[in-house]
Amino acid sequence: MSLAVCADVGSTYTKVAVVDLAGGVLVGAASTPTTVGTDVLRGLDAAVAAATAGLGARDVPWYVCSSAGGGLRLAVIGYEPLVTAQAGRRVGLSAGAHVVHVAAGRLGAAELTAVRAARPDVVLLVGGTDGGDTDTVTHNATRLARARWRVPVVYAGNSDARAELTGLLDAAGVPVTGAQNVLPRIGVLAPASARAAIRAVFLRHVIGGKRLSRGTRFARLVRAATPDAVLTGVEVLADNLGGDLAVVDVGGATTDVYSVLTPDERATGPGREVAGSLWRARTVEGDLGMRWSAPGVVRAAVEERLLTAADDLADAAARRAADPAFLAVDDVERAADQRIATLAATVALRRHARGAGTGERTGRDLRDVRLLVGSGGVLRHAPADVAGQVLATVLADHAGGWAVPRAAAAVVDADYMLAAGGLLAEEHRDAAQALLRHHLRTH
Repeated sequence: MSLAVCADVGSTYTKVAVVDLAGGVLVGAASTPTTVGTDVLRGLDAAVAAATAGLGARDVPWYVCSSAGGGLRLAVIGYEPLVTAQAGRRVGLSAGAHVVHVAAGRLGAAELTAVRAARPDVVLLVGGTDGGDTDTVTHNATRLARARWRVPVVYAGNSDARAELTGLLDAAGVPVTGAQNVLPRIGVLAPASARAAIRAVFLRHVIGGKRLSRGTRFARLVRAATPDAVLTGVEVLADNLGGDLAVVDVGGATTDVYSVLTPDERATGPGREVAGSLWRARTVEGDLGMRWSAPGVVRAAVEERLLTAADDLADAAARRAADPAFLAVDDVERAADQRIATLAATVALRRHARGAGTGERTGRDLRDVRLLVGSGGVLRHAPADVAGQVLATVLADHAGGWAVPRAAAAVVDADYMLAAGGLLAEEHRDAAQALLRHHLRTH
């Protein structure tokens, strides 16, 4: 067999899948707690050893993604809030980043302080369409240069100013990478170049900077931020499916939603978004999760009128937030986990469809979604009927103020294949497609 090791080093668990590249078949898997407190390689090596035991795997290539240490924190600095700043936000999300701050307009002392306070790992500097305004992005680049900024910057603004401003930042000692304009003209969103640049900066600066491992081996192994790898896997699955697709990933701290839609006349018609339509998108709900963010799920569910303020689920959520390693060991606690997961998934899909996390004026039309994929440990480890019930409830959310999918099948990524498929996609596209087809098909 021609094998490959695919690993996701998460903040809580490290998951490893061993894939036979010839047929895109999973032949080994293991999961261990991530050893963030010591060296993440200890947990990664242990998981790989367990997953490859008995396979005779030697000199097997490793494909690794990571969200350990909190993943990738991105700040966006744009020209104005409704166009280039929003375009930058969407691109950042598509690159697997947690967008922690969006600034728009000319940076002053207070605005620069706010960017610093957000503690970004990377700054995405955007502004102006090609051939348009350069004054604002020049002002902002100059402020960063004079402030002795040391956080890596990706410049993806007006192409006319790229050489001058990346040179200015570089001369001031600011780590800077140039990319093509994310908004070359009004209504056209071009994320690919900036997404690749953010990924490169993440690998070059962020992984090593988080001190997750004492040597350089881990930084050499990691190829992408986990959400970036997952989105790539979602794109591969959507291409294979030939239709619209949505994924809801319920984690301990956040609930992420991915959607791939088929472009239609809205891309160029009178209702188009001036900041461009991102047909392959991701949103991050930082207040919705199974452990750290469980109280946020209850608060959001009350606001959405899915719960009453006096609901007893608040106590269960507080227990989980107090102990992120909490395990539901009896029927009562397992039922509480199911309720929290259902609410987190429902609220996250509502927000995603309404455009709340993307800033899209018209939201995201999920009516033609043919497949809804559920992910996250709470769904992967639950009995199939329980996980199916969570997704069925989401698909029946007709009172949520969004147009639910009209005829979607539901499936759980029980073997955690989306990340593996995304990691393999660039070098082994056929294997990635076969892997996702085998493990995420519906019956």
